[in-house]
Amino acid sequence: MTHREITLTRDCKAVLIPSGEETTLAAGSPAIITQALGGTYTVALQTGLARIAEADADALGFEVVKKEAPAPIPVDPKDAAKVTEDAVWAQLKNVYDPEIPVNIVDLGLVYDLILSEGVGKGVAVNVKMTLTAPGCGMGPTIAADARGRILTIPGVESAEVKLVWSPPWNQGMISEAGRMKLGMV
Repeated sequence: MTHREITLTRDCKAVLIPSGEETTLAAGSPAIITQALGGTYTVALQTGLARIAEADADALGFEVVKKEAPAPIPVDPKDAAKVTEDAVWAQLKNVYDPEIPVNIVDLGLVYDLILSEGVGKGVAVNVKMTLTAPGCGMGPTIAADARGRILTIPGVESAEVKLVWSPPWNQGMISEAGRMKLGMV
């Protein structure tokens, strides 16, 4: 699917990369899909890169299955007992940097993950993560994606994803799986 040339079929919302600025892309604009991972699409435009959400995939020519907004799920103490770090890590592996085809876990961007008792009946999840570059405006978007993924785990009551800059990220933090995906081994 990557590097497929398309023409936007309708106006759609997008986030410019790397600034993180929200914009509307016009119908009829040419684009090249450079990445389609984690439910988002990265497209190359004449002016640079942009990220389009799964909800606007029809503007790229893909069929979108309309999903109703999920009703708030009451936290069942039985579900909270099943929340594990492994479940959270698995969800975080579905979050991608829009410029790099590797998830944030294998990129080494997640520094800390703590599960604790929530104020209600569920589990509170706190994550500290960084970015490959401190000036990247996509940080809040990527952090929001990570938070959203964590909140889909039954038993999770709250999630906070905080961007940190210490220690500074470097390529040595990329996992072996990430290095293989990037052709670094």
